[in-house]
Amino acid sequence: MAHGNKNEKVVYVGDSRVRKPSGEVSIPPDYTSFPGRSEAFIPNFLLKEWMVGCVVLVGFLVLTIAHPAPLGYPADPTNSAFIPIPDWYFLFLYQLLKYPWVSGSYVAWGVVGIPGVAFGALLLAPFLDTGKERRFYRRPIASALMILSLASCYYLTKVSWDFYQHELEVTGTVPEHITREEKAREAALSGEEAESPAKPAEDVALVDADNADVNAILKSAGCISCHGTDLKGQAGAKIPALRGVGDLLTKEELTEIITNGKGNMPAFGDKLSAEEIGTLSDWLAKQKAAAE
Repeated sequence: MAHGNKNEKVVYVGDSRVRKPSGEVSIPPDYTSFPGRSEAFIPNFLLKEWMVGCVVLVGFLVLTIAHPAPLGYPADPTNSAFIPIPDWYFLFLYQLLKYPWVSGSYVAWGVVGIPGVAFGALLLAPFLDTGKERRFYRRPIASALMILSLASCYYLTKVSWDFYQHELEVTGTVPEHITREEKAREAALSGEEAESPAKPAEDVALVDADNADVNAILKSAGCISCHGTDLKGQAGAKIPALRGVGDLLTKEELTEIITNGKGNMPAFGDKLSAEEIGTLSDWLAKQKAAAE
């Protein structure tokens, strides 16, 4: 209040009648002041996670548009040596379904049950694990489940891939993409145009293709299952084509191979009669490119 002038307006700065606390004024701390705690899961943390997820999704979509996934080679239904295998990120599920307790009558448990429990637990993890501790070694249950899941996925993936490589080695099969890569590399070194999956090489015409006796022998002996219905063979499985085989082998050599087998070719001496073997070798000896 001013002194000496009674008409001057009195101005109070603060209220002197309210006592000031003896200690310092306490300011409510934020979440970082509490060790082992974080912000509220709903809606603060969840909203941030959604925003980060949207950014990652947009980046992933841009990547898939800029670099589309390459298509595989056209399916060949006559290739009996083809060994199907899924992409690497599904190998653990592929291997899981090979075990008897999740296949056969229990395949529904392996396809829906186990993956459903695993992904359901992952979705419910924030609501089930409500502990305040953030350090993984002080959360034994959650950490053990996570380590067990990662170890299981790694183990199943490794076993599946090793078994696939073993199958290739036992059957003598070379995967189609490797065969095509080798052919493309050889063509590039020789200055020739690489073979295109959509533009196959020209076929050698079959001589006397409608021979009923020969067709019956081919079906009864199971030749079509390996050499294909078109008798083009399977390059990846090292099964030669029967088209043009007369340019490579004589009738006597063909008779010897049919009777006693050779390489991947089994012996048919005990399955076919001498007359049938003679008929088949005569027909194969006529399959020459010059006859086209």
